[in-house]
Amino acid sequence: MILAGFVLLAIGATDLVRQFVPRRWIGYVVAAAVVLLLGIGGDALLPALLGLGAGALWAWSMPDEGPSRAGFWPAVALAALSIGAVVWGGSRNAAGLIGELWTLRSPFGEVPFDLAVLALGAGVFLLESANLVVRAALDGEHTWRPAEVAEPVPSVVASAPTDQPAADAPAVGVIPADPRHGFKGGRLIGPLERVLVMILTLAAAYPVLAAMLAAKGIVRFPEISRDGETGARAEYFLVGSLVSWVIGLGAAFLVWWAAHS
Repeated sequence: MILAGFVLLAIGATDLVRQFVPRRWIGYVVAAAVVLLLGIGGDALLPALLGLGAGALWAWSMPDEGPSRAGFWPAVALAALSIGAVVWGGSRNAAGLIGELWTLRSPFGEVPFDLAVLALGAGVFLLESANLVVRAALDGEHTWRPAEVAEPVPSVVASAPTDQPAADAPAVGVIPADPRHGFKGGRLIGPLERVLVMILTLAAAYPVLAAMLAAKGIVRFPEISRDGETGARAEYFLVGSLVSWVIGLGAAFLVWWAAHS
């Protein structure tokens, strides 16, 4: 259990640093120091070191820009490692100095240190790392991307005013770029959606979860209905949403199994 927690925490922290910290080396040092301190204090230095190694390997194989070097396989390997560490690894009887001082109660009972690290790691992974997994799945299936397809523009024959320089005249048949074009709302919507899926699943709020997932489909229906005969938008929506939901449900499964093991 503790190994899966440190691996997910290190990978999630690595991707957060790559996305939001301008000077990455400072963020990497801070994240590594936090993971090592938790490992030393929790008598889990080896899992912490393995987690840092997994984070470095993940950063190499899953770059934040461009396609994945190993396709979807890093995500598959991570899933297998996490499930194996939780299902067959179990929990420890002692958690070092932090374990002796650790006290955390919840509505579901007392939360051990190892379980808290696993839940924290899973939550951090859902924020940014899961976006890379979804992108790798879309790239692997060669799924259409909205930003990569230009909308057809009818040819418009127009001449620039005589008092306007030719260099400033808009090109024939070209519409000025919409400022909303390329808006990466999915990078925010996706993490929020996955965290809600994880929380609602652990809370057994299945009707609320089903309503939330159905609402997303209803909101996206007008956009999908404009597909015509290609079905590209529907495929993009389904692949991205299903992979995102599976990741959120998988994180909830890991935490639930660890809590009841």
